[in-house]
Amino acid sequence: MSTPLLRPRDHAEAVALFRAEVIGALTRRELDRGELAAALRALAQQRLRPPGSTTTRQVAVSTLERWYYAYRAGGLDALKPRPRSDRGRARALTAEQRALLLDVRREHPTASAPVILRTLVADGRLPRGAVSVSTVTRLYREAGLERGERPDGHTRLRWAAEHPGALWHGDVCHGPSLRDGKTTKPLRIHALLDDASRFVVALEAHHREREVDMFGLFLRALRRHGAPGALYLDNGSTYRGDALRVACERLGVTLLHARPGDAPARGKMERFWRTLRAGCLDHLGALTSLHDVQARLIAFLDAHYHVAPHGGLMGRTPTEAWVRAKHTALDENALSAALTVRSRRRVRKDGTVDVDGTAWQLDQGFLAGRVVTVAVDMTGAELPSVEHEGRRYLLRTVDAVAASRTRRARRTPPAQPTVPFDPAGALLDRVAGRPPRHRPEED
Repeated sequence: MSTPLLRPRDHAEAVALFRAEVIGALTRRELDRGELAAALRALAQQRLRPPGSTTTRQVAVSTLERWYYAYRAGGLDALKPRPRSDRGRARALTAEQRALLLDVRREHPTASAPVILRTLVADGRLPRGAVSVSTVTRLYREAGLERGERPDGHTRLRWAAEHPGALWHGDVCHGPSLRDGKTTKPLRIHALLDDASRFVVALEAHHREREVDMFGLFLRALRRHGAPGALYLDNGSTYRGDALRVACERLGVTLLHARPGDAPARGKMERFWRTLRAGCLDHLGALTSLHDVQARLIAFLDAHYHVAPHGGLMGRTPTEAWVRAKHTALDENALSAALTVRSRRRVRKDGTVDVDGTAWQLDQGFLAGRVVTVAVDMTGAELPSVEHEGRRYLLRTVDAVAASRTRRARRTPPAQPTVPFDPAGALLDRVAGRPPRHRPEED
């Protein structure tokens, strides 16, 4: 039979053992005058990690000296930390302050202790520096009003979409920065996750977090897998633009946004991010390009995540759950029609018109200076076009170099006027006192 491991009884004994290990060697030596102070100063320069801590720190000479004499007087028990008599109770609060803090938490259960304290100090209801965040936190813990408690009796239930394709989650994960020489660029992983099957319908690496990036990801997933019944996104401004909203409405997809501050509602997406970090993102090393990151993301999905049994799927893999469902592909023409955006633009005198910051050339010169309707197919299937008075004219990319080499027809000089007309000359004749150059015919 194996011998059980001998461990400290509790945290207090673990702390006492740590302190004894630090100063124990000094207690067994015969020290001459001045040697103890020198030894304690040397110990104070070392970085130590107390039990339960994840970081190292230095211990003051006065603290080491107190441990030394306590150990010599009472042994290991004397080194155990003594709990405060008022442990677990909020201190330094008057009855009025306690009532105020408790009332605020009851009416605003999602506000954190730092936010509550900062707000009450800012509006003058609590004096600055009189109450600490830890005191407020202990008060709420004592009263059973820790953050997130819902006094209205709301109960969170585990939920799932009825079938694969009914609901997609969309989100962005911040990965480690990519360093290329002296240049550092951020890494943002965009993903779409099917709720019922946990199958990742799209996963891409980008440098930025914009609506256009999520829109492109959504478009590519639509082409591969068809449209979901609903799209569930975060509440951030990135997902509140018109492009996603209009696209979902035209395609019959219900667009949902999570409530602010309700992270547990996004639990499936967060669980996937943890899996991706542990199996891929935390081990990217010295990669410098999005291409290298994307290759590893695809390998992680195809060789591990999609083919590994999932606890939330009763042991099935995401691929098995996904392929059993029926997915209807979208017609490309219908997709193009739904994702065509129209806007009004004025054509410049050189026949160019701007579309999302890019200049396009219009060959129909008679439209220069006019306000026209520009139609842009967000799927990229066709070039932008101009719609004007029932007719459609395709735009082309601007090539300034080619335009400089284009031979243009020489303009015919204007014909000489047959009717004399010289306003300045008439004024000059008047000032000089000369008779008019032309006299009206007498009747």
